[in-house]
Amino acid sequence: MGKVVFLYRSLAYRNAAADMLRKARKLPRGAERSAARRYARALRELSQTEAWLEGRVADEPQAMQSMRVAATR
Repeated sequence: MGKVVFLYRSLAYRNAAADMLRKARKLPRGAERSAARRYARALRELSQTEAWLEGRVADEPQAMQSMRVAATR
């Protein structure tokens, strides 16, 4: 179930980034457009970081289990 929740969260970040980029393209050049583009870039990077963290968290319990088995021997 956790992977499904992660997928929806990651897709939500990516969709929000795409929406923000679309809005930024409609704005005239200037500070507001730059801020919108930075916000969209941050959302995209957040989705990538979430994907990396999810992979790291998923691997950690398996490593901990093998360490527990080794410690009980």
